[in-house]
Amino acid sequence: MKIIVLGAGAWGTAMAISASGQPAARHQVTLWARSAPQAEALQAARENARYLPGIALPVALAVQSGPPEALPALTAGADLLIIASPMAGLRGLLAQLRDSAVPVAWLCKGFEAPQAGAAAAFGLMAHEVRAQVAPALRSGVLSGPSFAQEVARGQPSALVAASEHAAVRDALVDAFHGPTLRVYANDDIVGVEVGGAVKNVLSIATGLCDGLNLGLNARAALITRGLAEMTRLGVALGARADTFMGLSGLGDLVLTATGDLSRNRQVGLLLAQGRTLQQAVDSLGHVAEGVYCARTVVQRAQSLGLEMPISQSVVALLDGRLKPADAVAALMGRGPVAEPG
Repeated sequence: MKIIVLGAGAWGTAMAISASGQPAARHQVTLWARSAPQAEALQAARENARYLPGIALPVALAVQSGPPEALPALTAGADLLIIASPMAGLRGLLAQLRDSAVPVAWLCKGFEAPQAGAAAAFGLMAHEVRAQVAPALRSGVLSGPSFAQEVARGQPSALVAASEHAAVRDALVDAFHGPTLRVYANDDIVGVEVGGAVKNVLSIATGLCDGLNLGLNARAALITRGLAEMTRLGVALGARADTFMGLSGLGDLVLTATGDLSRNRQVGLLLAQGRTLQQAVDSLGHVAEGVYCARTVVQRAQSLGLEMPISQSVVALLDGRLKPADAVAALMGRGPVAEPG
C-alpha cells in the first residue's frame, strides 16, 4: 500500500513509523509536514526530536512538506490517507481532500469548537465535520487506548478502525495490523468517536482526583461513573452501548485516566497543584484535547437533555468557577441515584 500520513506531530509520526516498519516492507509510507523547516529537520536527524525524541525513523519512511493547497496533487496516487492533525486542523485538511477518491481516516479525538455563525450552538464530531465539508469522501477513524510513544517503539498496542465503509475499515487493518499492533474493525463510528472525545474530559477529572491524593477508591468511582456518562451521551447520539465496553470506550478511558503519559491527566494533576489552566497547558508542549472539547461535550449533552455531572464539573474547573477541592465536593455532594444511571 501507498500510505500518506498528514501531520508530523507525535501521533502522525508514530503511525508512520508503525506502518513503515511492517514486515517485508509491504507499505510505501510518506510523512507529510506542513512546515518545510520541520520536514528538513526530520529528514536530517531521522527522528522527531520535538515529539518523539530518541525514536529513529525507519530508513524507508519518506518525509515531505508543502502547503495544504498542494495536497490533492500529492495524494492522488495513494491507497490510504491518514490525517494526524488536532481537531482544530481537521476541517481545513478535509476541505482540501473533499474531491479525493482515496480513503481517508483521522486520528484526532474530540469535538470541534463551535463554528462562528453556525446554526447549532455546539461543535461537531469528526465524522460530522466530514459530512459538512467532504460528503462524498470515504472515511473513518483510527482510535483506541494507545500512547504515541509506545506505538512508535513497537510496544504491544490495540486500536479500532471505525467506518461505515467496509473498504475503509479493511484498508486501515491492512495498513497497520501487525505483530505489535492489533487493529479491530468496527462500524460504529459514532460510539468510537464519542469514546475518544469524552475520555479526555474525564481524564482531567481523574488527574485532579490523583493530584488531591483522594485515593484509589475515588479514582475507580470516577472512572466507572465517567463510563456511564460517556455511554449515555453516545447512545443518545446513535451509538451502540456495547461499543463503550470495548477498546475505544472503557479501554481508552482507563489508559488515559491512569497513564502517566496522558496529557489530559497531567492537566488535572497540575490544576490540583495550584497551577492556572494556562500554566498547565503551556507546560505540556502538546495539545490536550480535553481542555478544548470539554465545554462542547457538555453543550452537546445539554442539547439532548442529558446530565453529565463529571464533565460539567470539569468545565467549571477549567473556567475558574470552581476550585479543585470544590469541584470534588460538588461531585460527592450529589444526591443518591440508582445504578446503572
